[in-house]
Amino acid sequence: MANDNRTDLLNLIATLSFRLGDFTLASGKKSDYYIDCRTTTLHAEGGRLSGLLMYDLIRERFPQAEAVGGLTMGADPLVSNTASASAWHHLHHKRDQLVHGFLVRKAEKLHGTGRRLEGFHKIGAHVVIVDDVCTTGGSTITAIEATQESGMNVVGVLCLVDREQGGRANIEEAAPHAPFYSLFTANDVRAAHVAMGQNK
Repeated sequence: MANDNRTDLLNLIATLSFRLGDFTLASGKKSDYYIDCRTTTLHAEGGRLSGLLMYDLIRERFPQAEAVGGLTMGADPLVSNTASASAWHHLHHKRDQLVHGFLVRKAEKLHGTGRRLEGFHKIGAHVVIVDDVCTTGGSTITAIEATQESGMNVVGVLCLVDREQGGRANIEEAAPHAPFYSLFTANDVRAAHVAMGQNK
């Protein structure tokens, strides 16, 4: 079943989130493809599948994790759907731990509590950081650093699609004790996109 979910999610990303062409990225670099995972993670079925697969990976690799979080806004739907997947699973398998969610603001809130993190927070808790697309790893590292500064223990890092442009190495340097896993690479998505005849 998990393999079917994986194939279904890959095909959704290839259809909804991937385009071939001439693009200028936020970094200023040129690319022959563009990928925006939010059109998949905010899609009803894409969100469900991404949450299930992220939760499966957390159960398999980081069973001690109490929460999942990431930098707003790329991580928002992944965090929510992963937490929901854990709750659905918990209904049927009471021994499995619930995985709650938290989000990291890009800047500290100036009013109210002034917190950088919203949602789950417990000093010393084991948590996993997630992101949708990893290029240089900058947004993921921002989330890791803010989470560690809040007193929580980052035990793993998950990415939906790794563009394989140095992000993994940067993340592993920033969090050497937190293994990095990606569900897909950009090459996986490109191959599925072309195989489905999506190339225009």
